[in-house]
Amino acid sequence: MSPHTLDAYARDLSSVTEFCRQRKLKSWNSLDNVQVRAFAAAEHAGGLGPRSIQRRLSALRSFYEFLLREGGAKANPATDVRAPKTKKRLPATLDADQMARLLDFRVDDLMSARDKAIMELFYSSGLRVSELVNLELASIDLKDRTVRVTGKGNKTRIVPMGRHAIDAIKAWLPQRAALIRDAATAHPLFVGKAGRALTPRAVQLRVETWARRQGLAQHVHPHMFRHSFATHLLESSGDLRGVQELLGHADISTTQVYTHLDFQRLASVYDAAHPRARRRP
Repeated sequence: MSPHTLDAYARDLSSVTEFCRQRKLKSWNSLDNVQVRAFAAAEHAGGLGPRSIQRRLSALRSFYEFLLREGGAKANPATDVRAPKTKKRLPATLDADQMARLLDFRVDDLMSARDKAIMELFYSSGLRVSELVNLELASIDLKDRTVRVTGKGNKTRIVPMGRHAIDAIKAWLPQRAALIRDAATAHPLFVGKAGRALTPRAVQLRVETWARRQGLAQHVHPHMFRHSFATHLLESSGDLRGVQELLGHADISTTQVYTHLDFQRLASVYDAAHPRARRRP
């Protein structure tokens, strides 16, 4: 698992340990189903959100599975405990006009060439920011118009690239070559001024900067390109399974959130246009 996942699980289990200490529970066998429910309730009362509680219970269940295998516990008390229900939040997206506005800027220096290539590739292929910063030069095939991506769980998928992304990458590659000073750093596709691979935070800051420059009112972040990619593709094609494959989702239920976005757009059109629909005040 990634370092972020390990850190999160460590924090989650530390919170359970603190709960056990306060309840004077001396072993993992002392924690029963009732106590786990009390733990979830205490976390919720303390202001922790339902998603975070879900993750803590998931970490606890996984930990007890480990204890059962190692003989450190007799049962898994977290098996049937559920977190409070979460309100379904739809991902934020840019519509096609907003996306066109964001990407409509002139390339006049090295950094603008790189940023254009980054954002065109984001929108063209629906990449996660972690996937983009880990791309190597060998990951792209300009002739075949594809990019090879390593996603969650080290799963590899091949995704098409659109012509705007290809043109932007072609404009970036000569600029990139001028930044590479050390053969050891010759592999990353996107690098900074020092010739080293970009961090996710650096990409986030560049996206925010361009959104402000282009006059977009809402907060724009790298994952918004992925949400917009999926939404626009689903609106045009209606092929949920195809969008799932392109996004690299293991479970189609993860992709189904974009069908709600599509319906939300249709509902707004209905409300605005139908004579018997709910009118805006």
